[in-house]
Amino acid sequence: MTDLQQAGKTSQSSSICYVDDGSNDKTWELIEVLSKTDSRVRGVRLSCNCGHQNALLAGMKYSRKFADAVVTIDADLQDDVSVIAEMVEKYRAGAKVIYGVRKGRQTDSIFKRWTAQAFYKFMGFMKVKTIYNHADFRLIDKKVLTELENFKEVNLFLRGIFPLMGFRSECVYYERKERTAGETKYPLSKMISFAWDGITSFSIFPLRIVLILGILVFILSLGLIIWAIEPVITGKALPGWASIVIPAFFFSGLQMISIGFIGEYVGKIYREVKSRPRFIIDETIGGEQ
Repeated sequence: MTDLQQAGKTSQSSSICYVDDGSNDKTWELIEVLSKTDSRVRGVRLSCNCGHQNALLAGMKYSRKFADAVVTIDADLQDDVSVIAEMVEKYRAGAKVIYGVRKGRQTDSIFKRWTAQAFYKFMGFMKVKTIYNHADFRLIDKKVLTELENFKEVNLFLRGIFPLMGFRSECVYYERKERTAGETKYPLSKMISFAWDGITSFSIFPLRIVLILGILVFILSLGLIIWAIEPVITGKALPGWASIVIPAFFFSGLQMISIGFIGEYVGKIYREVKSRPRFIIDETIGGEQ
């Protein structure tokens, strides 16, 4: 931040806001020390672990009060902070949202690279608009953050919300660094859950898949009826359980999958209707309280 201020990219009143998402280590104590030694450091402590997306939202909503624009970035030191200067230039040129996009995934394992790329492609297949190879490293104008207040959904998927808002956007490209410490908080299970939340929050395509499957099964059942009747007509019918059990298992399994798809959407409606707060701020430190 000092480099940006000295280069005149940001004002002298710019600050850094750390969000402690209900950690159980000494994260908050470290933020307190930084805030006391540097007046530019602010901190937001959530009352419990509210999840990555909600923690980002908390930081953006808090920072919007005293910023013209906000840059969100993970604290794992993998995103290249040097491109923030380029983000600021594009912001001054009129862009309202500037996405940090990875040039490649050379630092990832083969499995991580494959699953990440599959994630973006699958989201596109499910008709969810996202920025390919963009996570949550972005610059957002205050006006965009103000409009973000109108998005009340509990099932938060910021990577889909910002492209949906339609403001003028640009991209900056960078090489992501290797993780220097700690472990990723997004293993395969969480990535799958995150992708599923994004799909069901922004697309009804899975429900259409259920409809398409229903039509296909109906057509298949007509074929099975003909297959079952033909031996009776020709007098070649043989007793057997396969012709009964196999279709029964097939159709019951398909019904369970279809009910599961619908249940996911009903569950999300249930969560939205309750309208519980997405996060609770326990305390803040630094600057305006």
